[in-house]
Amino acid sequence: MRTARRIRRLVRFATFGLIVAAVATELAKPAPERTWQGRVIGVVPYDFRPPTWSRIRDAYWNPQSEKLFSDRVFGVGWAVNLYRA
Repeated sequence: MRTARRIRRLVRFATFGLIVAAVATELAKPAPERTWQGRVIGVVPYDFRPPTWSRIRDAYWNPQSEKLFSDRVFGVGWAVNLYRA
């Protein structure tokens, strides 16, 4: 029970850290250059733009993509391409 609680805390802390890092990355750029999408540490994708139906479909159901994981529509991390799952 304790181990599960520690793992949950670690995951929450890491998620919060990635969100803070993504926002800090964007705020460090001059205002005209902010896209609110990119990668934290060059690995973890983030996207804080308002979601569109097209991006939602491409993230969660994309027959043209060979990838199982795609960039998330909103937030930090990955989405599962259910077509490939």
